[in-house]
Amino acid sequence: MNAFIARASQAAQRASAAALIGTLALAATMAQADEAAIRKTLTDRMPQLPKIDEISKTPVPGIYELRIGTDILYSDETGAYLFEGAMLDTKTQTDLTKARVDKLTMIDVASLPLKDALVFKQGTGLRKLVVFADPNCGYCKRIERDLLALKDVTIYTYLLPILGPDSNVKSRDIWCAKDASKAWRAWMIDGVTPPKQAQGDKCDTAVLDRNLAIGRKYKINGTPAVVFEDGTRSPGAMPLERIEERMKEASKKS
Repeated sequence: MNAFIARASQAAQRASAAALIGTLALAATMAQADEAAIRKTLTDRMPQLPKIDEISKTPVPGIYELRIGTDILYSDETGAYLFEGAMLDTKTQTDLTKARVDKLTMIDVASLPLKDALVFKQGTGLRKLVVFADPNCGYCKRIERDLLALKDVTIYTYLLPILGPDSNVKSRDIWCAKDASKAWRAWMIDGVTPPKQAQGDKCDTAVLDRNLAIGRKYKINGTPAVVFEDGTRSPGAMPLERIEERMKEASKKS
């Protein structure tokens, strides 16, 4: 009797597994059909729409996420309706759209061109922190003072002149100074105007264009932007205590 029960149980388990596999296969087939329908409809109706890199289901039945680069749009399963905005999980109060974009725009610190950054080694310099800053940004000046108090860290500051023509001039003058890092902190902390770059001076000012390209790639639309070792980042000025907390969290993940 026990052997019969065991065989029956095994048969039931196999049937259940087969049913599950069948359900998953059907769901995958339906998702592929929906994706094809969305692509066809949008191609026919909106040929000017940039190439869709990825289509995936959202937690909302019948709604799909459309990824175009690091931009997120949403569609029904046919492509008849296209919309954008924040998708909020009301139970957890999580902005699912923001979480997705944050993941897409995480910065691989190791891949950044360190030669294009101002470098500040404090103490052992073992920890790493990346900052994108504009010389005319008041919040950047505020955080710069807090960064002075960090211990055992190497700070890589990328000049990101996005606040107007004078930001570009000041960034160029700071970068081309005899000691660029010293000129940066003299201006940001003490208000000492950087020496003007003389016409014809040999200086790689194209670094500013490269930094702006990085900003566009990772959607850095404001300064300061602080990037931690695990690739996560925080916009705006942060108190020193919070910077330390985030650095500790990042070191555990990386």
